[in-house]
Amino acid sequence: MTQHAFRLNAIAALCACWPLAVFAADEPQGTQEPAVQGPMNVVVVTGSRSEHASFDLPAAIDVIDAAQIRDTQPRVNASEALAAVPGLVARDRQNYAQDLQISSRGFGARSAFGVRGVRLIADGIPATMPDGQGQAATFNLDMAERIEVLRGPFSALYGNHSGGVVQLFTRDPKGPPSVETSVSAGSDGLRKVDVNAQGSSGNLGYLIDASRFDTDGFRDHGAARRDQAYAKLTAATSSTSRLVLTASGLRQDDTQDPLGVTWATYQRDPRAGEIDTTDTQVPQRTLAERYNTRKSIDHKQAGLTWENRFGANRLQVTAYGGNRRVVQYQSFSRGFQAPPTHSGGVVDFDRDFYGVDVNWRDVRELAGGTLRTTVGLDIGRSTDSRQGYENFVGNEFGVRGRLRRDEEDKVSNTDPYLQMEWERDKWVVTGGLRRSRVTFEVSDRFLANGNDSGKVRYGHTTPLVGLLYKLTPTLNVYASAARGFETPTLNEVFYSGAGAGFNFNLQPATSTHLEAGVKAFVTDDIRVNAALFQVKTQDELVVDVSSGGRTSYRNASATLRQGGELSLDAELGAGWSAKLALSALRAIYDEGFGTVPEGSRLPGVPKVSVYGELGWKEAAGRYGAALETVANGRVYPEDTNTAQAAPGYAIFNARAQASQQLGGWRFKEFVRLNNLFDKQYVGSVIVGDANRRFYEGAQGRNWVVGVSGQYQF
Repeated sequence: MTQHAFRLNAIAALCACWPLAVFAADEPQGTQEPAVQGPMNVVVVTGSRSEHASFDLPAAIDVIDAAQIRDTQPRVNASEALAAVPGLVARDRQNYAQDLQISSRGFGARSAFGVRGVRLIADGIPATMPDGQGQAATFNLDMAERIEVLRGPFSALYGNHSGGVVQLFTRDPKGPPSVETSVSAGSDGLRKVDVNAQGSSGNLGYLIDASRFDTDGFRDHGAARRDQAYAKLTAATSSTSRLVLTASGLRQDDTQDPLGVTWATYQRDPRAGEIDTTDTQVPQRTLAERYNTRKSIDHKQAGLTWENRFGANRLQVTAYGGNRRVVQYQSFSRGFQAPPTHSGGVVDFDRDFYGVDVNWRDVRELAGGTLRTTVGLDIGRSTDSRQGYENFVGNEFGVRGRLRRDEEDKVSNTDPYLQMEWERDKWVVTGGLRRSRVTFEVSDRFLANGNDSGKVRYGHTTPLVGLLYKLTPTLNVYASAARGFETPTLNEVFYSGAGAGFNFNLQPATSTHLEAGVKAFVTDDIRVNAALFQVKTQDELVVDVSSGGRTSYRNASATLRQGGELSLDAELGAGWSAKLALSALRAIYDEGFGTVPEGSRLPGVPKVSVYGELGWKEAAGRYGAALETVANGRVYPEDTNTAQAAPGYAIFNARAQASQQLGGWRFKEFVRLNNLFDKQYVGSVIVGDANRRFYEGAQGRNWVVGVSGQYQF
């Protein structure tokens, strides 16, 4: 990032505000009232697994409320709202075939597609599979009430691949029936329509939602259509119990994949695809065009949560199941001379998944304080029927050819866990323990290249300890420590080296997390959160070879992450407010390996990230406007740090909104102008690409407008 750009960004981001949310559930008996009252002291459930004032939780946790998610955004990508969270980097890859790239304190930055290293949860139901791979696209942002983001040692209590936790909660149906329609449009052919209805009567409540999103894509060969549906039914089954049923679906047919490009191609045109120099028939055709790279996704799931309270105690049962079908056409093919181990450029898998989480919370008095204990069992399983095909027939590419792979892959986890919190006067002491066991089983049905069947089991115990001291009613200090671990994902064990069979020799990465922090209300209208942390990891999983959509992995040496986070919230008076989220992270290889020297920076991880916002709202909330800034430091795309780094950048966005009430009608409008100064920058990188096609360009100046109308009967 240039010094001038960083100075502009710092000026725009000097004031800040803590993301707000209101937890809808009733406070259980036996839970003490928070020391500090008011809208800034939100109640969260992530981290402690029960309602808890965030101010009194010895962990770094942020909340994004419904207004931030829904009122001034098209609600297409979770990155729209997650940009305001310190310690979290959410990158819109301008590639709807590969989903967002989300990292927490550097965990998850190497993901070639989807989200790994960070746990995703929606309404208590995992959006992350047992192997640690998740898809943020399954989040329904149209119905979101809030998003809670947990970082640091407390994340370890969520098991495998919990470098951080991003948990979405949808709104509960309330009040008389209502219907709502919203329409958004913007640059590069962005179009979205959403329709929903909700209401409650007696002990029952219902909510249904459906949306369609289309885009021509900023990058060439980047068009997409996404259809989503969501339904929620709530029922008070007794005076002390509640049942919630949810069902959701996501469908993307033939979503185009623009692929990454080299630095020279990106500099020439950030929209352009990489020219296929081996294509003698059409010399100027890109790789994406020649192979018609694309992905089709059909994802369906349903879940239930039943909760029964026994005074201050509670029993909770969550169960879920679903199916995910994916067909992907990739940009490589070795023709008829392909070695026997080559599995082709077409991936086709059909996945069934299910799981259950049962936990009991006990609250009692102990030694003059209150002891809260949660004990539970988390079980998950996924089964893939997976085939691979050549992506050509004759001289035609991008079509399904001969079968080259056929197998059944199973991944399961069994995780008992225990968490205890004792609170007395000014002290809050927390301890936890989770035992994770993750099993991979492969049954190879394509034996022409040998039998790759096998089984591997990983197990690890993750302890946690945390301590918070209330120096004053408006100032808390805390410290926490934990152990964490990451198994390889199913996709990471598929290949070893440059195309060989399964890599059952990969070991899980284990890490030690330390954190110390301060939470303070400087005044009634200013809140500050600050944290310092360190993470040491052994056997870090890194990219070995990545080419054309296929990536193999290896274990590296030790890594070190050290950094700090600051969030500041201020209500400035006369309708003015401001926010700041600042992160500094030193993420390096603490020991060299292979050709990677000691001290090299972890790829995909910026040293500095900043979000700033200065906003204004009319007293009655009918009108508002804000100026935002988003900045990230430079990012290396591979381990040796010798390839061209994606430069740092700072961009500025402006937004305005309005609302009106006319009888039973409520109307809302917004307009956004993003990247005001038309900055050209790399939005994300593909870590370790063997062809050095690392770079994925971000949008220049772009606009979005949206209108919605709701009628309440």
